[in-house]
Amino acid sequence: MSDIDGSAGQAAQDVRVVLSRLRRRLRETYDRRELTASQISLLSRLDREGPRSASELAAAERVRPQSVAASIAVLEERGMVARRRDPADGRRQVVSLSPAGRALLDSTRAAGEEWLARALHDHLDEAERRTVIAAMALLDRVAGLDRVAGPDRVAGPDRVAGR
Repeated sequence: MSDIDGSAGQAAQDVRVVLSRLRRRLRETYDRRELTASQISLLSRLDREGPRSASELAAAERVRPQSVAASIAVLEERGMVARRRDPADGRRQVVSLSPAGRALLDSTRAAGEEWLARALHDHLDEAERRTVIAAMALLDRVAGLDRVAGPDRVAGPDRVAGR
């Protein structure tokens, strides 16, 4: 039996359910240009982490290299990514986000933020929005826990997402 008290368990369940629902609603706003969720995920990873090899992307996404190769081919065909030889190892290729891929991500994120800002404005009062901001800071602190040191240690100073 777990030694976690009832409020922590309830909070964990509530956060998971609400974040899943919110993620689905945000995805509905995206201009995906008929790309799959895994293809959008690859674009986002390239945006966050920079150029990567297909094998690095597969490992990071926890999918088969063949799946990543197929997704990269589609993204390259649509001009969302570019491939080039790895300067450190000419036998290997690295994939990077193209200007068109960056523009798609930027427009997608802007649409999602616009929808969410409108929903927060229309359905919550000022005090409730401030509560959401405070809750996000707390969740960001939880998200920043040091995975290597264990679940009870915080890695560095508190951060607030997006700042």
